[in-house]
Amino acid sequence: MVARLEARATRHYFDSAFQSPAVKVLPNEYYVTNEDLMISTVLGSCVAACIHDPVTGVGGMNHFMLPEGDMQSPASATMRYGAFAMEVLINELLKAGAVRDRLEAKVFGGGAVLSAMQQMNIGERNGQFVLNYLKTEGIPVKAQDLGDVHARRINYFPRDGRVMVRKMAPHHQRAEEIIAKREQAAAQSVQAKTQSPPRVERFTPPGVERFDRPVARPGVERFDRPGVERFDRPAARPGVERFDTGLVRRRKPETAGS
Repeated sequence: MVARLEARATRHYFDSAFQSPAVKVLPNEYYVTNEDLMISTVLGSCVAACIHDPVTGVGGMNHFMLPEGDMQSPASATMRYGAFAMEVLINELLKAGAVRDRLEAKVFGGGAVLSAMQQMNIGERNGQFVLNYLKTEGIPVKAQDLGDVHARRINYFPRDGRVMVRKMAPHHQRAEEIIAKREQAAAQSVQAKTQSPPRVERFTPPGVERFDRPVARPGVERFDRPGVERFDRPAARPGVERFDTGLVRRRKPETAGS
């Protein structure tokens, strides 16, 4: 549940071109709603599935980077992978009021925007994965725009299922490189989170001493700061001060007349 909440897109804005409130979905995110708004994303080798229920108007989009991960690895249970991203999207649609038998899908992306992407066939693998997944789940694909060598901007209206696709022309090579690098950075960020040990916060404000040793015995003060003597012997007898620094022990002054 925590992973799903963290992956929900939060970047709301107003799109002046479409005169519509909108939500931007980044790599490894999703968004589900029944509101009349637009969901947008930009895809390189990644794939976005846009799924909605035409009766209730509940719809949503995800944005994943790879088809499937190692099921033994914690990283496989993240929105980075299509298997998890598709499960999250469908489950959240059903929770929002969609009916599974009425779900319809439109899928986009999977472009080989850089030569390195072409060699690894990441975009092609993503596209084939999402089609196979939807076929297995019995969700019809009403439209698709997969593959090719271009990045794409997707504007999706979940209430009625409309999708507008704009491919970036060849002279937008610089933009495509930025998209590819952003996808790579997102992948590395997810991998680092899944490999790093849990972070433990220490609530120790600057300038405040930490006392994490057992409390001293009654009558004994412990000072472990450099340059401060430690008094960890039992309290001295009444009238006698003890100094362990090699100085002369002082006795109680004799009473006058003794």
